Amino acid sequence: MSDSTFKRFVEVGRVVLLKSGPSAGKIAVIAEIIDHNRAIIDGPTTSVPRQSFPYKHLSLTPLKLTGLPRAAGSGWEHSSWARKRAAAEARRNLDDFGRFSVMLAKKARRDVVRKAVHKAKKA
Repeated sequence: MSDSTFKRFVEVGRVVLLKSGPSAGKIAVIAEIIDHNRAIIDGPTTSVPRQSFPYKHLSLTPLKLTGLPRAAGSGWEHSSWARKRAAAEARRNLDDFGRFSVMLAKKARRDVVRKAVHKAKKA
């Protein structure tokens, strides 16, 4: 029997990211599967109330809890997905001067890389 290409399944204990509703952007855990369209989720550490939620408004994360402890968010903060979301949120909240500073930093980095490439080609 061949291994499946899918790695993230809808299962009890799967950590999910909510895509819509008042708790959008928070994580929760699938506590119970209702049917092919909905599951009961719960996020006690992220203040997500226990509720029925459709799968189309959930993003499955690679994290899974086996014993279903009450600390669903323990590995989330250190994942690359959470760091990317935090960086995007920080960029979204920049003011005009912040965007200007980012532009200058990018220009400086580009200049350093350009000079290093030129030096490497020359050698």
